[in-house]
Amino acid sequence: MKKVFLSLIAVGALTFGANEAKAQTPFKSALGVVFDGNDGANVGIQYKTALNGPQALQLQAAFGDHWVTLGGDWQYERPINGADGLHWYAGVGAQVNIWTGKGDSDTGFGLRPQIGLEYKIPTIPFAMHLDYKPYLRLNNDAHFHGDGFTFGIKYVLR
Repeated sequence: MKKVFLSLIAVGALTFGANEAKAQTPFKSALGVVFDGNDGANVGIQYKTALNGPQALQLQAAFGDHWVTLGGDWQYERPINGADGLHWYAGVGAQVNIWTGKGDSDTGFGLRPQIGLEYKIPTIPFAMHLDYKPYLRLNNDAHFHGDGFTFGIKYVLR
């Protein structure tokens, strides 16, 4: 009898945990476009996928005439009570910037802490986000840019 009781508790806990984990992120994966920077001039592609529980991984790439930027972010995401589809998130990511021009080039490595809001439209497979994402360059002329905001629109794959 004790084994049956413990088994029922374990199954109940796993079921509750699975439902709780599923409710932490508004979608499993999405692909979209992101406008990065204080003036929206940096445009790129972005892929986001849910990890375990309230965690997500976001990858982005942006390209310009003489530069490319690649980044990856870990995010902790939670729903906002009473606002269907709206979540807040915070996280940190790494970024690589490669620039070339008129006989010169530069590669920068940095960190991007972030905090933002993401809204999954309940009736259609689209989501959008707005976040504050400053940049701390760690090498060659190390500096801090505190004006980093991003806005993105994603198609929810699943």
